[in-house]
Amino acid sequence: MMEYDLPGAFERSGDMPLLRERIYTIEDIYALPEGERAELIDGHIYYMAPPNTMHQRISSILSRKIGNYIDSNKGKCEVFAAPFAVYLDEKTNTYVDWIIEIVSPASRRMDYYTKLFKYRTAGVREYWIVDPVKKLVMVYDFENEDTDQYTFQDSIKVGIYEDLRIDFAEM
Repeated sequence: MMEYDLPGAFERSGDMPLLRERIYTIEDIYALPEGERAELIDGHIYYMAPPNTMHQRISSILSRKIGNYIDSNKGKCEVFAAPFAVYLDEKTNTYVDWIIEIVSPASRRMDYYTKLFKYRTAGVREYWIVDPVKKLVMVYDFENEDTDQYTFQDSIKVGIYEDLRIDFAEM
């Protein structure tokens, strides 16, 4: 999706106007109306549809299971469910070991391709793509250069923790 800054989005080259692409910043994201969901990737704004019930159910269960595990092991990590800003550049002090994306029909391409590349490049150790429509979970273990596919009937070992498993059959 391309965004353009109008008016003034056209420049002239000889006799022909050229369309000029607008590059957005974090300030543009913060200036969106309250409740508007969007992501900023490489200067482009991608608007997001609100999550459905299944998406929220999976998010809630995962947040609870992971949070309970961290608390019971007196861990120092925190679980943040969307919407939450994750900065993946060198200008922040954010460190992300593990990201889970729950796919919606509108975010499928973004989650499977764009974010996969961005997270791997940024040093994320583990990336899960949970696909409620296909009832599949793709687990990318970037640290060990391994990829596995699971179904919603599987119990999946979390690579960054020694003894944490997420049983998708319980969802």
